[in-house]
Amino acid sequence: MLELSLHILDIVENSTRAGARNVRIEIHEDIAEDRLIIDINDDGEGMDEDTLRKALDPFFTTKKVRRVGLGLPMLAEAAERTGGRLTLESREGRGTRVRVEFGYSHIDRQPLGDMPGTILALIAGNPEVNFTYCHRRDGLFYRLDTSEIKEEIGDIPVNHAEVLKFIRETMEEGLKGVGFSRH
Repeated sequence: MLELSLHILDIVENSTRAGARNVRIEIHEDIAEDRLIIDINDDGEGMDEDTLRKALDPFFTTKKVRRVGLGLPMLAEAAERTGGRLTLESREGRGTRVRVEFGYSHIDRQPLGDMPGTILALIAGNPEVNFTYCHRRDGLFYRLDTSEIKEEIGDIPVNHAEVLKFIRETMEEGLKGVGFSRH
């Protein structure tokens, strides 16, 4: 995958397939420490110890439509190329946490990519899931929480075109305020 946002999309789609009702996506750009951290937590069904042990094996997948599971192994490799690492925690019946750390300025770090587009795709395709997106960059902070939006809009579906347009505009403005760059 060419952008980290596509890895995030893949991981969160796995979360929703695992029955997650709440997914928290955190991005922390720490320029001073030269670190980029992506932290994804869900309350899905989680993994048993055997599945957790195999999750970073590219020849293992729980999906029925293909025989390989390249998402997490490719992301782990991308992190390691920059001096970072991927950690995976999961408890059966409790959910999963994927934390990935990258060398921020490393030449091999993939660009973060279109985070508003990624979050919108997740909301549009999974309106029943509550997504919280937090983005920190050198002391500045932006947060989007679809449960708050759902409460505010009442009976209007969160994936209604006008709501999605509002969310995109709000995200773009909020991310601009923290100095977000797709790179």
